Amino acid sequence: MFNVERWQEIFETLRKNKLRTFLTGLSVASGIFILVILLGVSSGLKNGVTSEFQQDATNEIGVRTRITTKGYKGLNPGRRIQLKNEDFDMLTSTYDDYLEYRSSNYNIWGGQTTYKNESGNYTLRGMMPDGQFIENCDVLTGRFINQADLDEAKKVVVIGKKVKSDLFKDEDPIDKYISVWGLNFKVVGVYTDPGGEREESNIMLPITTVQKAFNGGDDVRHIEFTVKMTDNFDETVAISENLAKAIETDLKQKHLISPDDDAAIRVWNTLEEARKIYSLIDTIAAVFWFIGIGTIIAGVVGVGNIMIIIVKERTKEIGIRKAIGAQPLSIIAMILQEAIFVTMFSGLFGLIFGLGLLELLGPQVDSPFIKFPQVDFRTALTTVFILVFAGALAGFIPAYRAAKIKPIVALRDE
Repeated sequence: MFNVERWQEIFETLRKNKLRTFLTGLSVASGIFILVILLGVSSGLKNGVTSEFQQDATNEIGVRTRITTKGYKGLNPGRRIQLKNEDFDMLTSTYDDYLEYRSSNYNIWGGQTTYKNESGNYTLRGMMPDGQFIENCDVLTGRFINQADLDEAKKVVVIGKKVKSDLFKDEDPIDKYISVWGLNFKVVGVYTDPGGEREESNIMLPITTVQKAFNGGDDVRHIEFTVKMTDNFDETVAISENLAKAIETDLKQKHLISPDDDAAIRVWNTLEEARKIYSLIDTIAAVFWFIGIGTIIAGVVGVGNIMIIIVKERTKEIGIRKAIGAQPLSIIAMILQEAIFVTMFSGLFGLIFGLGLLELLGPQVDSPFIKFPQVDFRTALTTVFILVFAGALAGFIPAYRAAKIKPIVALRDE
């Protein structure tokens, strides 16, 4: 039974070996501390990558065109491929069953924009209503572009939070008019974006409006889709990969591009990129666990060594206990309790110190690659379990040897 007298006995035993106990405890504490910090960094990496992907939809397929690099069917290389409205219509009708959101886009950089005495240059982004979800935009006030705006090519805009701050200051921009290269557009909404100020320095318009107002004709700069997600992530990735390849093939056939010309059509698949990066993060986390557990093992070896020394020094005491009827299990329990106590006390110190450091410094870490490193409660419980298991493992072999000592031999020990 683990009572007050047993606590006193453990403390007395460890006090006699205080230097070895201190060094062993320090090794265990540093092992847990390193593990907690490494897991915190791993969490920070995941948060940073997730934050970057949240700037746009993670299940996006995008299409851009460039210049051909190879001749094909009598056509010379060097042709600039231009996407058209009909390309968007063809793709959406062909793959409608697999698509969640879809938008064709026509962007114009450096749009000179004024409101009263304020002015600035902002990117004009012609898009469709679904562009809000593809770009992960949240409407702060007003509304986003709708289908009526698109069908009627209305001269309306949704401005980013940064544009609103620059041009309107504290004034409500809704239903006010801004001038873009001398053309007046009505502000119907203000949006915010996870990408921050860079993404909030844009002006969103219906693509039909941009095409008509700025001589775009039926040209499209790029096309964006999101893939319908399924319950199985790997299945969705496979669908997304096949869809991206099919879109590339269709466009190459339509625009007479060589099948092996990889430069003329660029189709990107963020879902596949996300899987690769998340797999890399999981690998890094596994490496961190390996390193952290390695440091814990070093401490466990130290605990095992000190328990061997303690058993050797207490050989005669163990012999007396067995002579007066102590069972082998009670001897094993006695040694295990001491090993677990050293490991638990030292490990919890390292755990609390590591968690405290992450809690103190974690909120201040906010870079593109590492954001808010922390260790969740479940992981902390896992480390505690590792501590208990490690302590028991460290003490079991010395305890088992102690239980095997014959009383007559133990009593003769000097």
